[in-house]
Amino acid sequence: MSHVFYSMGTAISLAGDLPAGATDQVEAVFAELERRYSLYRPESEASQIARRELLLADASEEMRDTYTLAMNWRAQTDGAFTPNRPDGVIDLAGVVKAIAIERAGEALDACGSAHWCLNAGGDILTRTGEGRDPWVIGVVDPDDRSQLLTQFTADDKMRAFATSGITERGEHIWRVGVDDTFVQVSVAAPDIVTADVLATAIVGGGAGMLDKALKVWPLEVIACARTGEYKVTPAFLAA
Repeated sequence: MSHVFYSMGTAISLAGDLPAGATDQVEAVFAELERRYSLYRPESEASQIARRELLLADASEEMRDTYTLAMNWRAQTDGAFTPNRPDGVIDLAGVVKAIAIERAGEALDACGSAHWCLNAGGDILTRTGEGRDPWVIGVVDPDDRSQLLTQFTADDKMRAFATSGITERGEHIWRVGVDDTFVQVSVAAPDIVTADVLATAIVGGGAGMLDKALKVWPLEVIACARTGEYKVTPAFLAA
């Protein structure tokens, strides 16, 4: 069974075993977070903070906790990931979609689904049921988006997969320093927040951030450079 809906500016697809009511709960998770965090909604809490009508210190506990999470990632990535735009506006989109995916996955588990794949604009979380075929995720070629470079087979240890880059939306990622080595980075990790944040951080921080990420976190990575060269860990080489 499959289901597609739109939220947070992207298409979100569900596949697998989807019990009655599961898709409604997943849509509700995304809708709730979009209402709070979207800077495209003038009435959202995030927009009120951006307009300085609401101080972060006076915002909801959830907003403050999300900002703390993002700032912790900023510290861990030496600024390669940041929740602040160059103009100083707080933009939590870099963690909010991943949080929505994570919570939606919890909702699917709670509904009794043992086998599912949730894809939100290329950021993917999976659950493989006992005795079921694992989910296989394709990695798009940044030079020809009609083709695949390779693939990744998700398992219970590496359930999350995220891709960040400039080939679809241009230079929208805030880079640290002058290192613009990578145009696309895909990361597989045990959880979706880690995968999503580090895919962005490696694009933003370049080769130095990639080296640090592979030393600190359990990851599989394929990083595509402007030169056409690739930095690839074993899971992608074996695909």
